Amino acid sequence: MFSVVRGYNILVIVIAQYLASIYILAHDKPLREVVLDINLFMLVLASASTIAAGYIINNFYDSEKDLINRPEKSKLDKLVSQNTKLSFYFVLNFFAVVLASYVSFRAVIFFSIYIFGIWFYSHKLKKLPFIGNLTSAILTITPFFAIFIYYKNFETVIFVHAMFLFLIISMRELTKDLENIKGDLAQDYHTIPIVYGEKVSKVMLTTLILLTLIPTYLLLYFFDVGRMNYFFYLSTLLLAVFVVLLWKSKTKTHYLILHNILKLIIVAGVFSIALIDISVVLNRI
Repeated sequence: MFSVVRGYNILVIVIAQYLASIYILAHDKPLREVVLDINLFMLVLASASTIAAGYIINNFYDSEKDLINRPEKSKLDKLVSQNTKLSFYFVLNFFAVVLASYVSFRAVIFFSIYIFGIWFYSHKLKKLPFIGNLTSAILTITPFFAIFIYYKNFETVIFVHAMFLFLIISMRELTKDLENIKGDLAQDYHTIPIVYGEKVSKVMLTTLILLTLIPTYLLLYFFDVGRMNYFFYLSTLLLAVFVVLLWKSKTKTHYLILHNILKLIIVAGVFSIALIDISVVLNRI
């Protein structure tokens, strides 16, 4: 079940939400107040439950496709029956709504819409080009909007960070489509690589890489990101390597390497949030 809900991904998201709260969204509040905020804890837990449920329903609809694209993982996931997966799906979503109700009625509405959005994406939108990729990227960053709305922090730097993350996630989704062409084709998924071809997909990925230079430049030269600037220099270097390898890639293994580069950027970005200003945080304890 840990494999089905991708527990390692959820753990990274939980850490990211707390780090974003401490260093970006609630940077003017005492550290103790942020870490021990019960409402924040409930929102993070509700996000984790909803995301876990989302992975389950996505796994449920993609079970046949994953047999082709991820045969080893599929064998492990099949140790859990479909009925058990659905039971966990409903329990986790109910748990998320209950947790959200502790915070406010608006939080209940937010997570109810989020739950529906994940289901609708898995059931319908995932098979559509552009719309599926865009929806997936939006759903991925949605948990951070829950924290953003909670703290009512509307600083420009937050939107620039969100822009960078959105572009990287969009690249990851399109790279996954290239990686999973075989299974998507067999299950009649109309992804961008299948409908428009690999070359168009590579052009789109290159364009997205160029677009990431905009938030990177803004964060490095117009906002104070502290020592997190090293992350943005590193990510730019990795994206340069990515685009070179991209145009040489032809096989599933090649695209898997590219996918892992983007995952590395995302995970490194999460933990590098702590580099924004260590001294300030120490003074806030």
